[in-house]
Amino acid sequence: MSDHPVLHVKGRVLVGPDDVRDELWVVGGRISYERPGGARDVRVVEGWALPGLVDAHCHVGLDAHGPVPADVSEKQALTDRDAGTLLIRDAGSPSDTRWTDDRDDLPKIIRAGRHIARTRRYIRNYAHEIEPEDLVAYVAQEARRGDGWVKLVGDWIDRGTGDLSACWPRAAVEAAIAEAHRLGARVTAHCFAEDSLRDLVEAGIDCIEHATGLTEDTVPLFAERGVAIVPTLVNIATFPRLADGGEARYPQWSAHMRRLHERRYDTVRAAYDAGIPVYVGTDAGGSLAHGLVAAEVAELVTAGIPPVEALSATAWGARRWLGRPGLDEGAPADLVVYEGDPRDDVRVLADPRRVVLNGRIVG
Repeated sequence: MSDHPVLHVKGRVLVGPDDVRDELWVVGGRISYERPGGARDVRVVEGWALPGLVDAHCHVGLDAHGPVPADVSEKQALTDRDAGTLLIRDAGSPSDTRWTDDRDDLPKIIRAGRHIARTRRYIRNYAHEIEPEDLVAYVAQEARRGDGWVKLVGDWIDRGTGDLSACWPRAAVEAAIAEAHRLGARVTAHCFAEDSLRDLVEAGIDCIEHATGLTEDTVPLFAERGVAIVPTLVNIATFPRLADGGEARYPQWSAHMRRLHERRYDTVRAAYDAGIPVYVGTDAGGSLAHGLVAAEVAELVTAGIPPVEALSATAWGARRWLGRPGLDEGAPADLVVYEGDPRDDVRVLADPRRVVLNGRIVG
């Protein structure tokens, strides 16, 4: 650890939304609130410091067509890093990105294994495509491969009916979620529509991605069970374009997607008001670019979530939810420094002054 520089971060250090300190030190790559004795060649970083941001729905190693080579995965991860995202929950990828764990200049990744989808009911080359009788076995496999998460595809277009519909019978998801929990993994699911949500939540799921299908009937259920949502509003913004593209062949699906888009902000605000945990995720790596974490925080504010709570959804609260430290004494020094106070204006997140990862200035 002796090759790590000593950093002195001063200005305002946002250890928590209401825990603001004047300075911290980075010694041996870790955070300290005590001035080190005898330090030489100290580098000073000034501004407003936050814990490294979290993108809780991101796909490193994936593009619109499927898995990508390691050099493309590296560029994706570097783009996220330079935007201030230093912790990623990779919500499904067909690529093996374990090699990134050996790179101290790349964001830390919490993996959910590969998507698990119903046969011919998801994007080609993304998922294990299986039938319900195999769901438990595949969930167990991905629970062992991942970092404490498993990702299901809860609904997708049914070409027979021409609209979104649930992918799994209730008994199958109950057994699969129970098996994941037995193996110490949490389960999340891609869900756009309404009809898959109750079964998944009552079966014990831990999180829902997108959650555009929340209604006044299911919001209380989510709140009662403490099921988190990751709305990915920067992705939901693409729904009108997707609907236009599918209009001729699937008019019912297209109309449904437009309705979900139109009420997206009301849906997220209703969830927040009910006490449902909401976290920041961009869905980068499919058809969306990486590095959109600041835009997603701004979208949550547009939806009506207070700025400090939207910040927590990518900083303090998100790190607690994922079991990773923030700006704690002795923690790895992963932090982002800004010109102004992001609690006053979350738009400052779009322009980091300095990015510090594992105790080194990387951006």
